[in-house]
Amino acid sequence: MATEEGIVTKTNSHTAWVKTTKTSACESCAAKSSCTVLGGGKEMEVEAINNAGAKVGEKVVISFDSAPLLKATFMLYVLPILFLLVGAFIGDTLAPSFAMDRSICSLLMGLLFFVVSIKFVKSKGNKLAKTDEYRPKITKIISQP
Repeated sequence: MATEEGIVTKTNSHTAWVKTTKTSACESCAAKSSCTVLGGGKEMEVEAINNAGAKVGEKVVISFDSAPLLKATFMLYVLPILFLLVGAFIGDTLAPSFAMDRSICSLLMGLLFFVVSIKFVKSKGNKLAKTDEYRPKITKIISQP
């Protein structure tokens, strides 16, 4: 489980916006789409689930569960490559049935499967981003203002 420290800048019913410093771990984070870079790019604001009941100005610890992050990483990077390979294999296999060149049919089917996988990943990613499992959480209040 990855953790970061930050300061709460605003709250609403069950989430809080936490200002934190961008680290190298941010680049591979599945939740980076819910973060907003501020000003020069070093400071970030992330929307986190506020189970700890943090208030504006408090210093908090936010955590990101690594298991959902690994699932999202697989889906984002590996799945499209697998679809591309399966599509190319199917195209190579079906080419004689359509009296097509094997290379061209393989290329076209590979690209078709790749595009389908990208659309699937985007759709699934948007749904997963709305679930609490894939969002950062405030786990502890360190200090009050």
